Amino acid sequence: MKLSLIDLLSESVKTRSSSKSKMKTAFGAWESDESAEDLIETIRTSRNTNRQIEQF
Repeated sequence: MKLSLIDLLSESVKTRSSSKSKMKTAFGAWESDESAEDLIETIRTSRNTNRQIEQF
């Protein structure tokens, strides 16, 4: 058990990955075929407000 853990830790130290890929694996990355402008338009059109102004 301990030897396998040591092996795993040793291998993880040996393999260096870039900080960019570490960020992607830690937090994920947005992947889409849509352009940025299309995403913005989709977000803006999907917004709705139910704001009710109270009378004084």
